[in-house]
Amino acid sequence: MKQEFYRGLAQRVRGMAEKADPFTRRRLLDLAKRYDSKGGAAGWGAAERPLPAPRTTPAASSFSGPGET
Repeated sequence: MKQEFYRGLAQRVRGMAEKADPFTRRRLLDLAKRYDSKGGAAGWGAAERPLPAPRTTPAASSFSGPGET
């Protein structure tokens, strides 16, 4: 019974992670892993999608207008 409870929590947390921003997603997926370990679940990690690569922003110098140094 306790194992089913933690497996259910892990599943709900993963559902929330799908809709979250990357920072929150990472934290929610870590929480789900902890719930899995308490519930004795194995194999959940294989179903996880990898996090997308972080976005890079151009250097500030590319935003300078004409005449700026």
